[in-house]
Amino acid sequence: MEITIFDLLLTPFYLLLIYSVAGSIQKKNEVKMPLYKWYTKGLIVKLLGAISVCLIYQFYYTGGDTVAYFQTARAICNLIHKDPLVFFDVLFGDNSPMNYSYFDSTTGWPVYWRDEKALFVARWVVPLVFLSFKTFTVTAVLLAWLCYAGIWKLFLLYNQQFPFIQKQLAISVLFIPSVVFWGSGLLKDTITLSAVGWYTYYFFYFFIQKKYRISYLIFIFISAFLLISIKPYILFALLPGSIIWLSNEKLAKVQSKLLKAMAAPVFLSLGVGIGFFVLSQMGDLLGVYSIDKVLDKAVESNLDQKADYYGGQSFDIGDFDASVGGVASKAHLAIAATLFRPYLWDARNPVMLLSALENTYILLLTIFLIVKLKFMGFFRLIGKNPLLLFSVLFSLFFAFSVGIATSNFGSLVRLKIPCIPFYVSSLFVLKYFYDNKINTKRKKGL
Repeated sequence: MEITIFDLLLTPFYLLLIYSVAGSIQKKNEVKMPLYKWYTKGLIVKLLGAISVCLIYQFYYTGGDTVAYFQTARAICNLIHKDPLVFFDVLFGDNSPMNYSYFDSTTGWPVYWRDEKALFVARWVVPLVFLSFKTFTVTAVLLAWLCYAGIWKLFLLYNQQFPFIQKQLAISVLFIPSVVFWGSGLLKDTITLSAVGWYTYYFFYFFIQKKYRISYLIFIFISAFLLISIKPYILFALLPGSIIWLSNEKLAKVQSKLLKAMAAPVFLSLGVGIGFFVLSQMGDLLGVYSIDKVLDKAVESNLDQKADYYGGQSFDIGDFDASVGGVASKAHLAIAATLFRPYLWDARNPVMLLSALENTYILLLTIFLIVKLKFMGFFRLIGKNPLLLFSVLFSLFFAFSVGIATSNFGSLVRLKIPCIPFYVSSLFVLKYFYDNKINTKRKKGL
């Protein structure tokens, strides 16, 4: 039992402390930036999401990833009383059999020891476990508070570019239920979702706005490091959009339409080539996600998650081989599965039903906009705004990478969350443009 009497006593105290600090931050910034009226609201929802994950995993699932991360981090924390030198050795990366032998019944045993990426998360949580006095729910709350900063940065960026739909962007970035739930608990997804927010915000200001500050570059590298260390495929999905975003910025300076048309494929090819070269040089760091192994990993994951032990809660986009052509042939099915599934009739439990209801709305809004704006007009409008283009490209590349390697609904509803704020925000922006166009026509008609 990870939730104890100490959780019940300490959690309200920490929530009040965090609320007090958040209120002070909001009050300090709201005068200059009225947008900060959403700051505390978004944080409260995220903290409630963190507590909900703890409760559901404890009492509904009776265990799982979030409990295992906490148990691993707590065992590492306890090691400091037995041997401080070994504690720091483990904390900074040595998961050798010799160090494992120091764990015993007094420290507890780390659930994740050979899984480097899961152990990486547990190590990052260790300071929070100390701060929470080794309580499960408080650790989750502190992680949610820390990671809220990345989500808030993403919200600020969207509102700077599209200030006319503040309420809709608050919904898409801060309040989508499945994103709040899966992106707030003591899970990998909480950290990676925040890292994507940090990456996008500082990439925009450093490379697009040309505010060349060392601190911005550091945030980009830290975000990329976190993604590579936990879920490298998210960085894979960010790179194409980033390259095209940067290329568009360079192309905007070209006045001649002919030169622009000739330069576009050159910039794009150069950018993709650089990205491919960088990823190929990171093979040792990326492991099974390296360029020469990632297709095999996708096929292996897809087959595994269709296995019988998942209880039939799977979908099938069809078999494919580990070649570029084989994977590309399933791209449309993989993207559709990530963005729009589970459908209502796929739902088998309350958590899946929640995601299915969201997906139904997202699917209907997508169809509505494609019909009203017409297919080419839909994508032409996206191409006119660099942030919108980046958001859609990231959503599509990410949806492809998740859908091609995931065939289990339980995994899908959690893995998909990094692209949902980007995709839904893009739909809301397009809906505003469409409504504005209709209203303009009506006024002219009068």
